[in-house]
Amino acid sequence: MNTLTFPEVFSLRGEHALITGGGTGIGLAIAKAMHSAGARVVLIGRREAELAAAVRGLGDRASYVVHDITRFDAASALIEHITKEHGPITCLVNNAGMHLKKPAIDTTPEEFSQVMNTHIFGAHALSRVVLPGMIERKQGNIIFIASMASLFGIPLVVAYAAAKSAMIGMIRTMATELSPHNVRVNAIAPGWIDTAISRKAFADDPNRKNKIISRTPMARLGEPEDIGWAAVYIASPAAKFVTGSILPVDGGVAMGF
Repeated sequence: MNTLTFPEVFSLRGEHALITGGGTGIGLAIAKAMHSAGARVVLIGRREAELAAAVRGLGDRASYVVHDITRFDAASALIEHITKEHGPITCLVNNAGMHLKKPAIDTTPEEFSQVMNTHIFGAHALSRVVLPGMIERKQGNIIFIASMASLFGIPLVVAYAAAKSAMIGMIRTMATELSPHNVRVNAIAPGWIDTAISRKAFADDPNRKNKIISRTPMARLGEPEDIGWAAVYIASPAAKFVTGSILPVDGGVAMGF
């Protein structure tokens, strides 16, 4: 087996990454990092203006497709289109999601289903379509964006926590099934990251930000690029023996005080 040296061992040159929810926030940070590491990236999401702006900022080796991942029956056509235009997908980043802050007793079955459809069924629909090609080529990566809500109890997010917890089981099962084919499946569990969404939430509830920082051993919020570079590592040859893992990138929150 050839042994790569730095920096080639962290290079994504030749990789083709599909990133859901890639137009803003953590998804865009992952796209930027993977693109910087040499990958071609395709961003998908529902808002074309944000996707187009993101691709303009990235430049060459970047494109986008407007797509709603909860349209499960459209997953095959999406992957077929992207493959025909740019080549086979070698790395899928299941990042798209939705949040619901509501007491468990007030969360309706319809709301619960909507959250699960995005995080679990949408991610599975895309994964099962890209996997045959990865299995045939004997190489591939699937990366899920998990959450602190999948590691410990956070109030008022029962649907989100259930979805992210189900995601952990899906990751471990898929990793076990796919390892013989040299297809790796992993997750990143971000802590509290400084994004537009989090800034809006803190503006509405400033005490929440103080509480979060007080519970974070590094005493600050993370930056989107922290998740982006973690994704590069997981997708790179440097992590070729890493599968079924849940990598917290959280300033120490998951380990306690």
